[in-house]
Amino acid sequence: MTPIVLVLIGWFLLVGFFFLLWLFQRRTGDAGIVDVGWTASLGFLALLYALGLGDGLAARRWVVGLAAALWSWRLARYLLKDRIFAGEEDGRYQAMRAKWGDRAQRNLFLFFQAQGLIAALLSVHFMLAMLHPASELRVWDALGILLLLISVGGESVADRQLARFRANPANRGRTCREGLWRYSRHPNYFFEWLHWLVYVLIAVGAPWWPAALIAPAFMLYLIFFVTGIPPTEEQALRSRGEDYRQYQRTTSAFFPWFPKREG
Repeated sequence: MTPIVLVLIGWFLLVGFFFLLWLFQRRTGDAGIVDVGWTASLGFLALLYALGLGDGLAARRWVVGLAAALWSWRLARYLLKDRIFAGEEDGRYQAMRAKWGDRAQRNLFLFFQAQGLIAALLSVHFMLAMLHPASELRVWDALGILLLLISVGGESVADRQLARFRANPANRGRTCREGLWRYSRHPNYFFEWLHWLVYVLIAVGAPWWPAALIAPAFMLYLIFFVTGIPPTEEQALRSRGEDYRQYQRTTSAFFPWFPKREG
């Protein structure tokens, strides 16, 4: 099957999938399910491409497909447990509902469908790596897998550290500064972004490989300016106030680095 046809089929399936998720949030009042769906849809598309593409080394297609599926499964499972099963809608979506008022359901429908479209477009990133013309696996493929293990492992550690901190009632209203959170205000976002560089490494050497940089650049834009750091920190300032402002003054926003001393 040709790449264009596969992407269109994948997008068509996501239209229906995100419609069902929108119906779910109407019933439950929890729009956070969109984050689980977005993550899961990328892993699904990667496996679909590994199975359906007729070109590219089969071993490389499955390396990429399984790498994306591993990242997707871990993150979707964590989001499901941490946000959906927690029983309370994420503060970002509560703020969106309050801002949109009577238009909330219409805007959420468009928002959910936009996530499906973005996932379909980003999934082309997997194809660029899968369709590398090399007839055997290379050092770049091994480096990609190594980076995958670092990124998935790092994000998993950051998530566990935050969950352990939140589980202690004494920490209510305080900001986590333990482990990786001492060096970055958003180490989970950093390692999630690092994951997108896996497929850049695997694509290195292909005639089109610079195009593989588009997805990491786009994800960096989303994290810094749209759905990542800004709404997360707005919610943190509402709930933690001066403690979080002090954290902002001393701790790197994204890339891990040693904290500053105030004054």
